[in-house]
Amino acid sequence: MTETLLIAMIVILGAPYAIWRLGRTDYYAPLVVVQILTGIVLGPGILGAAFPEVYQRVFNPEVSLALSGIAAWAVMVFVWIAGIELDLHEAWAKRRDSATTASLAMGVPLLFGALAAGLMLAHDRSWMGASATSWQFIAGVGMACAVTALPILILFMEKLDILRQPLGQRVLRYASLDDIAIWAVLALVLLDFDRLGRQAVFLLGFAATTVAMRWTFVRLPESDRWYLALIWLAACGLAADWAGLHYMVGAFLAGVVMDGRWFNRERMDLLRHHLLLVAMPVFFLSTGLRTQWAMGGWMVFAAAALLLLASVGGKLLGTHLAGRVLGWAKGEAGIIGWLLQTKALIMIIFANILLDRAVISSTTFTALLLMAVASTMLSVPMVAPRLRALAQSRPG
Repeated sequence: MTETLLIAMIVILGAPYAIWRLGRTDYYAPLVVVQILTGIVLGPGILGAAFPEVYQRVFNPEVSLALSGIAAWAVMVFVWIAGIELDLHEAWAKRRDSATTASLAMGVPLLFGALAAGLMLAHDRSWMGASATSWQFIAGVGMACAVTALPILILFMEKLDILRQPLGQRVLRYASLDDIAIWAVLALVLLDFDRLGRQAVFLLGFAATTVAMRWTFVRLPESDRWYLALIWLAACGLAADWAGLHYMVGAFLAGVVMDGRWFNRERMDLLRHHLLLVAMPVFFLSTGLRTQWAMGGWMVFAAAALLLLASVGGKLLGTHLAGRVLGWAKGEAGIIGWLLQTKALIMIIFANILLDRAVISSTTFTALLLMAVASTMLSVPMVAPRLRALAQSRPG
């Protein structure tokens, strides 16, 4: 098994890097996007269909289980970092601008996505997972269309050289508030009336231990905080999963109640970058292994196109409405809208949770994954020329 696992790791790390570097895809398809697409190609729908013996030998059940364990821990740490990086102090200081933009930038694509989900159900109810009700499916898919991938957004704004500029900081504020809403809606969708007692115990216990954690951490040196923070992360993930809320909800909550000022900013940035390098490619591969084309390829692509239209159109309409209300400069609404429609990691994590809890079917998961890849590939090409035009329009 060890040899097969290492063969799988060579493929996971080597294939997307070769495509990205030799194909010079960075402008349209950053390495993260190439890794996701490679995962889809290596999944059962393509590699498994074309070369079933090779697929079964390399990605056998034992190797797939090992990869799933690596992927689960990697993505927990990634979501935890996203929670820590939320700057709620800045959002509160500029609450009118933040609340207006975040609510419109999330609410409009959520509505459009819910309408798209309703159309999908009207056509064929097999888009819905076995354990879901209609409202859970519609709310889950709608929120998937409203998601903004905060960690990938940070990478893109670094690439565009606007992360530390006022415009970039505004976009981060809007995305941060949407992140909180995303996980709140997810917790609502996953609400299990058979486990309400457990979920109440979890929330009460989490509140009490958070007070104790914060009291302890401010009295510790930073070196101890890093180590204990990972223990805190694992414990929160375990408790949330026990309560039926999924360990990713616990991971996000573990980060959001921590103060980013407790940790060195450069070290946190390095941890995120190293995680993307070392472990997150395994998550992308594991995601690809879950893709299915059971309803026929054309139907999956049609659903992905509908969801992409709802996601991008809703996000752009929402930010343009916010720009009208708040009196933004000409061109800013388009830039902010195209940045906030970036999906990638967080939406894929979100869709994985919906699939785990049987809220969506594997075919819907594939359509959402294709939508996430397409939206992410649009971001930089659509924003870069708009940034140049905005800079040229400003005096001096």
